[in-house]
Amino acid sequence: MLNYDAKLKPKARTLRSNMTDAEQRLWTRVRRKQILDVQFYRQKPLGGYIVDFYAPKASLVIELDGGQHFEAEQQDYDQRRTEFLQQQGLMVLRFTNLDVLQNIDGVMEKIFVVVRERLEYLKNPPNPLFQRGDGSSPDDET
Repeated sequence: MLNYDAKLKPKARTLRSNMTDAEQRLWTRVRRKQILDVQFYRQKPLGGYIVDFYAPKASLVIELDGGQHFEAEQQDYDQRRTEFLQQQGLMVLRFTNLDVLQNIDGVMEKIFVVVRERLEYLKNPPNPLFQRGDGSSPDDET
């Protein structure tokens, strides 16, 4: 598990107590290992950030974006944060609050597919020794 800044723990607790409607709605669908027996945590400190939802078994972060995430300054912050999380080997999946509130079934279908793919990928990662610069392996030639 990633280390985190201990100063973020009280803020994460506060965020868990004051979840948005979209976060609450998604939480009811991902909690208690409802998706392929994968545990999700909410408002989880990772590094110097607090992510909305985190599934360590799938190396997956889910972020829900409200209207403020469409402002240029917030988009820059989100990009830096996503890059940091990706450098830690995590995949970041983003949805808008409206996606969750208006199309929870579509959001859940996407999350299910991504979790399944991540579990498979992490179980059988590609061997970098057999990868070429173009992403193909020597076995691809016929």
